[in-house]
Parts: sequence; structure tokens; C-alpha cells
Amino acid sequence: MNETAATLPLRDIHLPEPVSWWPPAPGWWLLLFALIILGISIWLGIRRWQKKQRRRDSLKALKVIRVQFEQHRDVTTLLRDLSVLMRRASISFYPRHTAAGLTGDAWLQFLDDTARASNNSNSFKLGDGKWLATAPYLPNNATPEIDSAALLALCERWLSAQPNKHAGVAGKKTP
Repeated sequence: MNETAATLPLRDIHLPEPVSWWPPAPGWWLLLFALIILGISIWLGIRRWQKKQRRRDSLKALKVIRVQFEQHRDVTTLLRDLSVLMRRASISFYPRHTAAGLTGDAWLQFLDDTARASNNSNSFKLGDGKWLATAPYLPNNATPEIDSAALLALCERWLSAQPNKHAGVAGKKTP
């Protein structure tokens, strides 16, 4: 029996080739696709949260200004703080070249044009908001007669109505 086994033309045992890493199995493709979708979703969610953060920060600063005014009842300081807040907020909501250089009536008209939720379209130029244009230049001992509650509400409505992304002034396109 040993003689016949030695004379048979048998080949040695052949192992299969090792499994290649490319192309991956369909499950790995699905996992890769799911990870890409998850990554894009997280990135978009973070961007949306950051864009809304500008409005939240502005409204929080307005709340601080309101509390300080209720404690001290200094109208001149209220007007200056609101003027600075509205200027900073407009620069953060709109392109810098659109809002940063505006002064006087042009500044108030810009605020009126961008007040989307306000029913009265000239609340800044003709209403209580007109003080925001001259507030930084008032002397320290000035005591202007204003309706502080109406002015604070007007600023709050303007801040709440602002878009999450940079937008053009109503009726105008930005480059």
C-alpha cells in the first residue's frame, strides 16, 4: 500500500489566496456612506447652531441692558448701550460694507429696511428709534424724553426678526 501511494501523481495541498482588502464588502460601503451622512449632518447642525447663536447673544445683551436700565434709570446710558448693541448686531447679521459705515438718517433707514417683523416700517426713523442715531453724541447730563419701554421693545423686535445668515437689505442685493 505504501508503494502505490508513493507512485501516485498527487500534488501538495494548496491553500487559497489570502482575502484581499480591496474591494471592500458591501457592508463596509454602507458603513462608509452612513459615516459620511452623519458627518455632514453634524457639520450642518453645528453651522446652524452657530448662526442662531448671534441672535441669542444679541438678545441676551439686550436683556442685560434692560436690567441695568431698570436698576439705574439712566436714559443716556440706555441710549448709548442700545446704539452700540444695534450697531454690533447689524454688523454681525449683515455684511460689514452694508451696515458699518452708515450714520444718521441712513443708519435709521437701514434699521427700518431690515426690520422684517415690524408692522411700522419707519419706527426707527420717525419713532422712538430715532434716538439711536444721536445717542453716542449726547452729553452725559442730557435727559432726553423717550419711551424707554417702547424703544427696548422696538430693538427686541428688530433683533428677533433678523435672519440666520447674511442677507441683503430689503430691496437691495449684496454682492
